Amino acid sequence: MKRPLILTEAYAQMNDSPSLRDLIHATETAKLSGFQVYSIPPDYTRCENAENALAYVPEQAEETPGLWLGFIPSAQRYTEIYEAALDKNIRLLNTPDEHLNGQVFDRAYPYIADLTPKSLVIQSVEECEMIAEELMFPVFVKGAIQSRKSKGWSFCVAESLQELRELATQLFALENRSRGKVIVRELAQLRHTRRASDFPLGREYRVFVYQGHIVGWGYYWEGDDPLRDLSKEEEQHVLALAQRAAEALPSSYISVDVGQTEALDWIVIETGDGQFSGYSEIPLLPFWNRLRELL
Repeated sequence: MKRPLILTEAYAQMNDSPSLRDLIHATETAKLSGFQVYSIPPDYTRCENAENALAYVPEQAEETPGLWLGFIPSAQRYTEIYEAALDKNIRLLNTPDEHLNGQVFDRAYPYIADLTPKSLVIQSVEECEMIAEELMFPVFVKGAIQSRKSKGWSFCVAESLQELRELATQLFALENRSRGKVIVRELAQLRHTRRASDFPLGREYRVFVYQGHIVGWGYYWEGDDPLRDLSKEEEQHVLALAQRAAEALPSSYISVDVGQTEALDWIVIETGDGQFSGYSEIPLLPFWNRLRELL
């Protein structure tokens, strides 16, 4: 039986951070589950190209499923690593198109529009005027790749047209988060009991899905929270909604974030390529064991 393979950036020399520690923990747990694990650099600074980045990864005797664990790459870098891996008989779980479909919000949105708050895409600050005609303030503001909600409410919520212009200007300057596109969304009021940096920590769950199968799921936020536990009926609702989003989206391996509004409705928050999504509070050993079974 072939052993699936992981290409990880966990052991590259990077500054310590919670994200890096989570990546190391995920990689070490995957090893325990029987995955082959090989280290690759997080960029081409020293190795120059994708072929050199995989220089120490052995060619597989037969086509082998692979995952890339690391930080969100550019579209070009993903394609280059994907093709270099294929040359070694390693097929990453998502093709370059599937990667973008899951990771880039405006690529995913048309497939999940009926499951998530109304969202508009702008490519210039001048387009903010249009938003004011389409959506009611306050609005949630994020890049096509990531938001800045970890920094607090004022970094991702605009209460007025002027604040929207300011947030859009900041995001356009952050290429790794926006890739030239800013997403303006109806603000979903999620149930919550806690805040961090004045941002409400909503009742939200992350679900990983591979080819329509649930791989694992868990509460999005760390720490004690009276809203963390789901009833059996709620669990079924969350997982069914995540599967519905995954089935609609042309991507093999994705994460789906599902939240509950103050009106007690369940909505999809966003999706991501499962290879580059944090694991939140998901128990990792059962997660990797389940994924290996599916591969």
